[in-house]
Amino acid sequence: MSRTRVLVLNSGSSSVKYQLLDMRDSSRLAVGLVERIGEQTSRLKHSCRTTGGTRELNGPIADHEAALKTVAQELAKDGLGLDSPELAAIGHRVVHGGMFFTEPTVIDDEVLAEIERLIPVAPLHNPANLTGIRTARALRPDLPQVAVFDTAFHTTMPESAARYAIDPKIADRHRIRRYGFHGTSHAYVSRETARLLGKAPEEVNVIVLHLGNGASASAVAGGKCVDTSMGLTPLEGLVMGTRSGDLDPAVIFHLARVGGMSMDEIDTLLNKRSGLFGLCGDNDMREIRRRIDAGDEEAGLAFDIYIHRLKKYIGAYYAVLGRVDAVAFTAGVGENAAPVREAAVAGLEGLGLAVDPERNAVRADGARLISPTGARVAVAVVPTDEELEIATQTYALVGNNS
Repeated sequence: MSRTRVLVLNSGSSSVKYQLLDMRDSSRLAVGLVERIGEQTSRLKHSCRTTGGTRELNGPIADHEAALKTVAQELAKDGLGLDSPELAAIGHRVVHGGMFFTEPTVIDDEVLAEIERLIPVAPLHNPANLTGIRTARALRPDLPQVAVFDTAFHTTMPESAARYAIDPKIADRHRIRRYGFHGTSHAYVSRETARLLGKAPEEVNVIVLHLGNGASASAVAGGKCVDTSMGLTPLEGLVMGTRSGDLDPAVIFHLARVGGMSMDEIDTLLNKRSGLFGLCGDNDMREIRRRIDAGDEEAGLAFDIYIHRLKKYIGAYYAVLGRVDAVAFTAGVGENAAPVREAAVAGLEGLGLAVDPERNAVRADGARLISPTGARVAVAVVPTDEELEIATQTYALVGNNS
């Protein structure tokens, strides 16, 4: 029996998202989420796409080991258990791979140790990713397990884009540089945008705008990232749901010295109480647009600040690339918020950018162009699929040898 299935695991600090895919046709066999791990109100939502059945379990799930064992049990109920001879590998999303990991990597003890050494630059993400990996390895020690890194796609950036203008000895000692994140999304969307244009990725320059609660932009030249908005951490760059994005570093000193705030308080402010939420009390773009339509000036200003930053990055990456073939919007806001797309390119007609109002207003599932016919630069909506990207990279690495 051929091994064509890949289980994708995305282990967060208190959650596990999973998908089981058949790589013969990239179909989803099962999809699920375990959330609130470690609480009395834990919940597992499981959907089997082959049978159309869905289940929900409520009750305490103590830790990630218990969570993954429960996931295995739910998959087994549908005949899709981890002991299936058709399972080729398990692919893990790992947020930070530093400069050490530039490609998907088969996990062994040395790889685990290096991911652990990167915890200081990814304290919120890598520990949870490690827990998921260790638990999955314990459940199936004989099965290839692959780490796919959010940062890997961005390792092609030239040093002029990746380096900060600080003492290189200090920077190297503490691993300080621009790493970038959402790499699996940027890789997938840039490639799909090229396909939408009927060209090979090597022929196309794309600005990818991944706009969700977390948001990032990238400049992709011929299929390779040459710049991206997130930096050492996911805090830098665009205005996000709860993150400030770009900020004068002296604001931190000012808040500490004049405001009397601790480093932890400033960290919480900038990561969890800033961005759209900090500006107007909402980080859901749908609610912000509803408030704007009702005449809410606070929501209107938050939206304007969000768009201003976004437009600045489009212009900056246009300059970096020199020639732009397409601008692609993706993720929750990018795929669904037509007013954001319209506002982001408004006034950029001189750069060849515009949206067709009717095409922009259409809600559809697949990749599509929303620019006018004959536009010099294509503007596209391209739904991201990070799970498929992880599964594809995992299967390409080990599928034929498993």
